[in-house]
Order: sequence, then structure tokens, then C-alpha cells
Amino acid sequence: MSRLMFYIIVGLLMVVGIATSVQRHVQFEIPWLPGEQRQVWEIEAGISFNAQGGPVQVDLALPSHQAGYRVLTENTASSGYGLAYQADELGRTARWTIREAAGSQTLYYSVQMLVSDDARSPVQTPPEVATTPWETPYDTAASQLIEQAWARSANNATFARELIRDINGERQEENARLLLTQETPAALVVRLLNQAGVQAREISGLLLEDGRRRQTLSSWIQVFNESGEEWTIFHPLTGEQGKPDNLLLWETGGRAVLEVQGGTNSRVTFSMMTHDQPASAAVRNHYSEDTLLNFSIHSLPLEEQALFQTILLIPIGALMVVFLRVLVGIKTSGTFMPVLIALAFIQTSLPTGLIGFLLIVAVGLIIRNYLSYLNLLLVARVSAVIITVIAIISIFTVLAYRMGLSAGLTITFFPMIILAWTIERMSILWEEEGPKQVLIQGGGSLITAILAYLAMNNPWVRHITFNFLGVQLILMALILLLGNYTGYRLLELRRFKPITDDEKPS
Repeated sequence: MSRLMFYIIVGLLMVVGIATSVQRHVQFEIPWLPGEQRQVWEIEAGISFNAQGGPVQVDLALPSHQAGYRVLTENTASSGYGLAYQADELGRTARWTIREAAGSQTLYYSVQMLVSDDARSPVQTPPEVATTPWETPYDTAASQLIEQAWARSANNATFARELIRDINGERQEENARLLLTQETPAALVVRLLNQAGVQAREISGLLLEDGRRRQTLSSWIQVFNESGEEWTIFHPLTGEQGKPDNLLLWETGGRAVLEVQGGTNSRVTFSMMTHDQPASAAVRNHYSEDTLLNFSIHSLPLEEQALFQTILLIPIGALMVVFLRVLVGIKTSGTFMPVLIALAFIQTSLPTGLIGFLLIVAVGLIIRNYLSYLNLLLVARVSAVIITVIAIISIFTVLAYRMGLSAGLTITFFPMIILAWTIERMSILWEEEGPKQVLIQGGGSLITAILAYLAMNNPWVRHITFNFLGVQLILMALILLLGNYTGYRLLELRRFKPITDDEKPS
């Protein structure tokens, strides 16, 4: 029963770790490989108006997450104006305010939109059906247009398509031309749809083209199905159904894109350009909701992120130590001392770290050999070794600086307490079992540290461990499985070599 429970725990760790990693990849679009590029659109909205010398309030509708696009970052340039972002069931807006302004005014809003195939539009509340009565003879023309399109349709979407074609297409008749004197094509279609009891509204979108300037928003028609749960976009002139790939929906609540109080001749134009940036940067810029499922190290300050980027590599080194000790049979001086040495190698670079490690240990062993003649107590002896290690590192660092070897300055990253205990163990091992065992365990520690360094310093490993915390559970499961191994180690198979030699035919 205990073995079954052990494998159940290991299986759960594997499943949870894999599921968590896949969830972060799918939901937050974190790439599996470092260096992946993502397309990002930079869009700038320029608002211009003439202030009338009194208080001014400017409201601009803002884009949100939607199918094909995610909001990364947004900034404004509005000297002297107060700014507040607001959100409700109709969408997001930016509000600029100032107590007094006169003359020509210009405000800027810029946003970065990440192109994302997995992005989904938020759930939208269907608009209320607003019916505005027509005056004579427009009421008769509107009723006839609705009846004709209704007869050729099967649902709300096809009804809207037929209505658009009757108003703007080849089937345009006198009734449509009469009503177009009262409304724009998009507003007319929406008004007729509402008159027929269909939930629809006019929305605004921006057609993205690289390098374009002074562009304006275009009108589109959003039609909800009979249940009010799904919606379809139509071009108000052609009746083309569906959202083009390069269409960014800017305002989807049916309200005005720009409202200016205290100013005249208001206008908003858009400039845009696209570029590629590393996917990891896009993920860091991605604003995230404060939920448990979006628990991420990316929410920490950069200083703490850099610290955790190193800390999360330690389980990789621990896995290498367990593999080499349990399966291969390499002996090390201290269980996880090689992991700490590998971390120091990451900070110093491998060549500099190897030279520094060998110099410190060699000089430390010489000084420790002298201390053994003083018959000190263990605590005092280890304390003296610690001070000796600090002195050695200080001397080597100063010498490296005087000689112009900047790489030698990084030797201070070595864990001094661990080095002191390593020197103490090697010295005791030398006295009890001779220099051969010192070379075996010291060499094993160095080999393990180098292999752990190569594994921990791999760009893909650093990317995976930092961005997918579920990998820690997978590493835990693998370590538990290795810890359950009770067979022969690879280096122990040498004991059976004489048997195989005896079995060879003479």
C-alpha cells in the first residue's frame, strides 16, 4: 500500500506540474523556447481641439483584449492634464481633465497591442433595442425595407446582411435612398435592425497598416444572435460578414469614441507601426489580473525576479547531483556542495571559476594542514579556516585587480562557508584515508559541479524554470523516483569485470 501511495504522489506531482505549465503556455502565451518573436502593433491616437478658456474634460474610448489582440502597455502625453482610466460594461475610457485651458490643445494616447491567435474577446452585454419613431414618409420606407429583408432571411445575421445589401448594394431602391438622407449607412442599418427587434449597435474599428499616419476609425455593425450570447460583425457598406484579421476593434460599447467638454473642433487621428519583439518581453509587459491562476514571478520587482531566476535553477543542480550519485556512483565532498559551486560558476564563468576554486582549495589545504598541529577544537578550527578563506579570496581579488584581470573580481561570488567546510572535510579525509580519496571526492565534486553548471546555465533550462513554476513539481517527482532506486551504480559494475574476464574462452 505504501508503494502504491508513493507512485500516486509521484504521478500527481507529474500531472500537476505538466498541467500547470501547459496552462501558463496556453492562457498567458508564454513560449516554450527562448528567443521566440511576437508581432506587436504600436498605435498612437492624437487628440486635437480648441479649448474655450475654461474647464475641459476629454473622454476617449480605449481598446481592450479581443480576438487576435492583447493589450501590452499604454501611455499618455498630456502636460498639465489630470488623467484617469475608467472601465464599465461598455468598455474602457481615458478621461483627461484640466481646470483651465485656452487655444489649440493636443493630447496623445499610445498603446502596444500583441498579435495573439489565442486571444479571445470579452463577454459583451447586448445593447437594449432602441426604437426611434420615423416621421412621414420615412416610416413607410423603413417598414418596406424591413419586410423585404426579413422575408429573404433566416436569422438575425442573414437579416442584417440582406438589409445592408438593400441599402447599399445593387438592390438599392428609392426607399433606401430616401432614408439615407436622414442617417449614415451604418446608423441606418442599426436603426432598422433595432426597429425589427434585433439587438445591434454601431462600433468603431481601426484597420492596421504598417507605417500609416493620420488614419481615422471606420464604422462596423455588431449584430447579436437570437439568444444574445454571440455576435457577428458586418461591414456597413458591403455586407461582408466577419472580422478582418487586420481590424482592431477600438470601441465596442456603442458610445462616442471622443467626447470633449469645454472645447470645439475636436478630432482624433491614429498613427501605427508594427515590429517584432522577444516573446518573453511581451509576456513581462502583459498586464495580468491578480488571480491565483495567474500567480507569476513576473509580478515581482525586477530585482527579486533576477534573484528568483537563479534560485529556481537550484533544483536542476540537485537533480544532477542525485543522478550522478545514485545512478552513476560519483563520490562528492559534501552532498550538495557541487550545486553551490555551480552557482558560483554561473556568476564567474566556468574558466575563471575553475581556476579560482582550485587556488582557494589548494591554499586552504596548506593552511589547514598547519592548523592541525595546533590541536584546536573543531569549532575554533573551522572558524579559522573560514577567516582564512575570506583572506585568500580578498588577496586574490586585489591581485587580479592590480594585474588588470577583471574576471578575477568575480571570485567573491564563491560561497565562503561552503568552501571552508570543503577544505575541512578534505583535510580530515587526507589524514584518515590518504590523498587518493581526496582526489577521488574532490575530482567527483568538481565534475559534478561542472555538469550541474552546464545544465543550469543552458538558455532553454533557464527559460523553462523561470517561466513555468510547474517544472519544480516535475523535478520533485523525478528526484523521488531516483531516490527510490536501489540497484547497482554504473561505477560499481567494475567489480564484475574479473568475472567477465574469467568467462572469456582461453
